[in-house]
Amino acid sequence: MSELFSVNQLAEALGVTPRAIRFYEVKGLIHPRRAGTTRVFDRRDRARLLLVLRGKRLGFSLAEIREFLDLYDIDRTQVSQAQMLLGRVRSRIEELEQQKRDLDQTLKELLEVEREAQAALRDRGALPGTTTKNAAD
Repeated sequence: MSELFSVNQLAEALGVTPRAIRFYEVKGLIHPRRAGTTRVFDRRDRARLLLVLRGKRLGFSLAEIREFLDLYDIDRTQVSQAQMLLGRVRSRIEELEQQKRDLDQTLKELLEVEREAQAALRDRGALPGTTTKNAAD
């Protein structure tokens, strides 16, 4: 008999909320069975949920994750799945590298603006930590 998990057991084991598990269930990414009135998840559901969580952490959409999971069901050799995964991972790496370049450029510009603002305040004697002259002096 396969190991079965309640929604709370699965949530605790994977460090997510029961609500998150229900969300992925509603989205059709996992498919629990029923044991009476209780939904139970097997090891396959747990493995699928781990893939979902990893995919989300890596920035993939639920549609992309679903496509990946569906390919596994279609091609048990996992060749199609691995090919699709490789293409998606390469695309994601390119996106993240571009975001990193964009962030680096934005940080560079912000640091320059900060230096300019500090210089302007310093020239006016209004930089925090410096004293300004009173009109009465």
